[in-house]
Amino acid sequence: MGMNYLCQLPDPEQIKHKYPASDKVKAIKAQRDEEIAKVFRGESDKFILVIGPCSADKEEPVIDYISRLVPVQEKVKDKIIIIPRIYTNKPRTTGEGYKGMIHQPDPTKREDMLEGLIKVRQLHLHAIEQTGFTCADEMLYPENDRYLSDLLSYVAVGARSVEDQQHRLTASGLDIPVGMKNPTGGDLSVMLNSIRAAMASHTFIYRGYETKTDGNPLTHAILRGAVNKHGQTIPNYHYEDLKLLYDLYCKAGLPNMAVIVDTNHANSGKKYLEQIRIAGEILHSRRHDEDIKHFVKGLMIESYIEDGCQSTDDEIYGKSITDPCLGWEKTEKLIYSIAEQL
Repeated sequence: MGMNYLCQLPDPEQIKHKYPASDKVKAIKAQRDEEIAKVFRGESDKFILVIGPCSADKEEPVIDYISRLVPVQEKVKDKIIIIPRIYTNKPRTTGEGYKGMIHQPDPTKREDMLEGLIKVRQLHLHAIEQTGFTCADEMLYPENDRYLSDLLSYVAVGARSVEDQQHRLTASGLDIPVGMKNPTGGDLSVMLNSIRAAMASHTFIYRGYETKTDGNPLTHAILRGAVNKHGQTIPNYHYEDLKLLYDLYCKAGLPNMAVIVDTNHANSGKKYLEQIRIAGEILHSRRHDEDIKHFVKGLMIESYIEDGCQSTDDEIYGKSITDPCLGWEKTEKLIYSIAEQL
């Protein structure tokens, strides 16, 4: 056979029991979840910033980065809710390269999924305990959601996963906001269908159980740009794109209309410095149109301690080993600039 079972991993409840969330952590999450949910329900006009490294590589620089966000959040708390990115599993277009901390808890060593599950849970726990931030992660593997379900405040479904049935149905069982990215080809109807599916109740097989979900009313869109058949990037953050999606949303009759705009990926052509300009244009579009203002709930920004990116061999502290990111100084300046423009 071409598939070899290496070892049976502990189920989520075993990992949660061994590395539990304290009462303090539970209280922080409950408060944060409600504050964030109010934005997506249209009950709060605060602006969401899902911001942080393209991939979480090691705990020390990630916690360092998130700790730097704490005083910034305090200064902008009347206008902005910061949700740090701790992305611990990474989709790879060709299947090659670093797949995230869940695969390699140390990017310079071999894969170890058991150690990865533990390190990922510990990282999210430590972030809450040390900074008071509940964070965002990507749902790359739907069956892994339960390992972190008591810690996360935001989940994104990536461009390569958004059309997948298991991702959609798993999202329908979450009680936190789930952002559905447009697929890499850019078809907005695929994203809207995914949102509709995740908002509905379903019965399906999950982790060996027949499972029933209630539906997730906090599911929403993430615009991340697209790539055409010639490999050219097609941004979808411009005013006309936001207006088009707003009209399509209205036509679909979906509740809690909301979009987060990803300023990197195909919107920037992975030119990470463009994120500053793109953020400014989106904020201008919000000021120009009242419907867009209420529709665009926030931005997704890739940033870390150092500008750019590196190979896993370089080991420069706080520099992305996947997509290039904005460095800390530019990030701090950008957050204050966004707050001033709201």
